[in-house]
Amino acid sequence: MHSHEQVIASLPEHLRPFVARQDYDAYTPRDHAIWRFLLQQLNANLKHSAHPTYFEGLAATGIGLDAIPRIEEMNACLSKLGWRAVVVDGFLPPAVFMEFQAIKVLVIAVNIRSFEHMLYTPAPDIVHESAGHAPFLIDIDYAEFLQRFGECGMQAIASKADWDVYEAVRELSIVKERADASPSEIAAAEARLEAANAANSQPSEAALLSRLHWWTVEYGLVGELQNYEIFGAGLLSSLGESQSCLDDTAVKKLPLTVNAIHTPYQITDPQPQLFVTESCRHLSQVLEEFSRHMCCHRGGASALQEAVEAGSVNTATTNAGLQISGRFSRVITDAVGNAVYFNTEGPSQLAYQGKELSGHGIDYHKPGFGSPVGRLRAFERCLSCYTVDELKRHHIVEGERVVLNFLSGIMVDGKLSRIVRRDQKNLIFSFQNCTVKDEAGHILFEPDWGTYDMSVGDQIVSVEGGSADQHGFPLYDSPSQKVTQSQQYDAATQAQFEWYQKLGNARTQGVNTAELDSMITEISNLQKADWLLTFEALELAQQQALAGELQTQLRDSLIAQQQQGPEDVSTLIGYGLSRLGL
Repeated sequence: MHSHEQVIASLPEHLRPFVARQDYDAYTPRDHAIWRFLLQQLNANLKHSAHPTYFEGLAATGIGLDAIPRIEEMNACLSKLGWRAVVVDGFLPPAVFMEFQAIKVLVIAVNIRSFEHMLYTPAPDIVHESAGHAPFLIDIDYAEFLQRFGECGMQAIASKADWDVYEAVRELSIVKERADASPSEIAAAEARLEAANAANSQPSEAALLSRLHWWTVEYGLVGELQNYEIFGAGLLSSLGESQSCLDDTAVKKLPLTVNAIHTPYQITDPQPQLFVTESCRHLSQVLEEFSRHMCCHRGGASALQEAVEAGSVNTATTNAGLQISGRFSRVITDAVGNAVYFNTEGPSQLAYQGKELSGHGIDYHKPGFGSPVGRLRAFERCLSCYTVDELKRHHIVEGERVVLNFLSGIMVDGKLSRIVRRDQKNLIFSFQNCTVKDEAGHILFEPDWGTYDMSVGDQIVSVEGGSADQHGFPLYDSPSQKVTQSQQYDAATQAQFEWYQKLGNARTQGVNTAELDSMITEISNLQKADWLLTFEALELAQQQALAGELQTQLRDSLIAQQQQGPEDVSTLIGYGLSRLGL
């Protein structure tokens, strides 16, 4: 069995700062009661609507109905499936989340939703992340689909506007989950998110992929339009939508195709339509249909231009395998649309096979990078394929003046100071006293700008999101400091926690009828007892067949709270009483 610390140590270094630690003792007795109520209720609600794999998968992945799962216990089960799990605090940057998924690591929110937000929480919580996502990992086809989705998510180009939306969503979720958040704080956070969404009018590749993720992994149905079952984690962890989604009049059902990327979603609103997939195999086919049109597979000028428009750090790869990472700022094309020159601005990195090349990190390429791309005149093959001896025959020799004339009309003229080669391929030509011009004579690089490092390759075969080597070019200095906050409880609430604990002990360890009767009688006489504490007492009294009068007193108390309380509480009490047959 691998400890959580061992799992963390096995992660790529740049992912480790995003992992939190699960302090199991920090969960209150009421937290466990919240978990128990939600899981028991979901189990009842989903009995006839969830895909059967869900129920089998709960137990197989270390998730019980009576207490919040321990991450070590989940890892012991997931390791048998080839997966691991870590706990995190709140929303992760989308690309980071996808990278975890790509390396078969399930991220589990360490916090559980608050008592005040049992019915719905805008923040990731352990109910959704564990009980929603983990169970279907026992299905090999689904697990492979999820991992592949992670790989696509890592490669997708995200825009700077996407990042602004992420930060706004994260902030809003934290503010809304705080019990002491003022209406003005919530309104301000909502306004920031609205502004970020308004500024993000052109969805990026990553944003389109996130829609596909939403309509499958989070809110997917499987089967036929008239006969379907739930498999999406968002539905599986929602008491309300797991029921309301079954109304075919209120919630339209559509067959899943790649066209689902044209349907945006709102995190805080019920879904007006859902998509039905035929099978896990169908899920993978739809994902691959999207994937094959991504910039990582398309390459070329259009992919570079998409990176320019994104305004974020992306990586272009030449046919020689050189990876150029940075914020792409310009793409020059010829008359038929081929990329002939490109630039990055700001810190840039050159890498090969995911490892930064020595001397070519973001400190050296701090101002940016620029290079021609394409074939040379009178050269039959890509310049990257020539041996050192063949280069000499073309008068390309280290320490001598070299003039390179590209078919595009671009000319590079300077003293060749160094050739960087890997795996019998030329990757970089470095020049001193170098001038680079286009066919019209416009200067692209001047000698007094310093060393000119030219990437070698006749085409850009791939453009993907992020940097090639995140150890050398980290995209995120550290996780956002706006982390979820632990609640502070007054003395009266803490006193109720003791009763939650006593009921929990009675359920797991047993107690004689007289002691249990006395305990529940005391709880029934408490002033302003939590409705959940009252429900826990009623459920246990019913299970142990205690006096009918005592059960009636508890039930009447719950009904009074249902009638007088807010809508969410009324709904939850209604669910619970119905489950008990009352």
